[in-house]
Amino acid sequence: MNEITGADWRALLTRAHDALREAVTGVGPDGWDLPTPCEKWTVTQVLQHAAGDQIGFSAAITGGPWPSEDPFAPSGRVAGDPLALLDRALEASATAYAGVADADPEVATPLPQGAMPAWLASGACALDAAVHAWDIAVATGRPSPLSPEIAAPLMTVATAIVEPLRKYGAYAEAIEPDAGAGAAETLLCYLGRRPAWTPVSGARG
Repeated sequence: MNEITGADWRALLTRAHDALREAVTGVGPDGWDLPTPCEKWTVTQVLQHAAGDQIGFSAAITGGPWPSEDPFAPSGRVAGDPLALLDRALEASATAYAGVADADPEVATPLPQGAMPAWLASGACALDAAVHAWDIAVATGRPSPLSPEIAAPLMTVATAIVEPLRKYGAYAEAIEPDAGAGAAETLLCYLGRRPAWTPVSGARG
């Protein structure tokens, strides 16, 4: 397993947070009830799930409050500004990881695996943010935020943590990528997502 260095894992988390914030900022007034690659979940529900996950990663480290709503049973209703909801979650997550030492071997996470080395714990948080940024972006007809620069290190993280999580429903079974698939497509397939997903194809099942 190739570890991600301190400066790099911090940058990766920032990029993932930025991608999620940009995806949510780009949702139009009529976009919140659109279907997403997360089966049976709307854009609003993916936002609630993603925000709840970020709060969970923060709470595991700081002992602060956990999400007020179950991230795996999002209501689809947000009181107030959706972006403000996300910003609070991202700020909590970023602040929590800012206090983690680069080489800390045991950083608490909300995942079943428990504590992980700092680079992997932060990477798990980044993976969650980035993949849901993709979900929201493609659901609203916008370009994928997964550049090769973010997808390649996230694949390192994914191969280290995802397999045990599939049985909990956190990720679907892997899909074989097409020949010549790039870093983003390979990552999405490994996470059980179809890179060519669109709202139309999703609605058709």
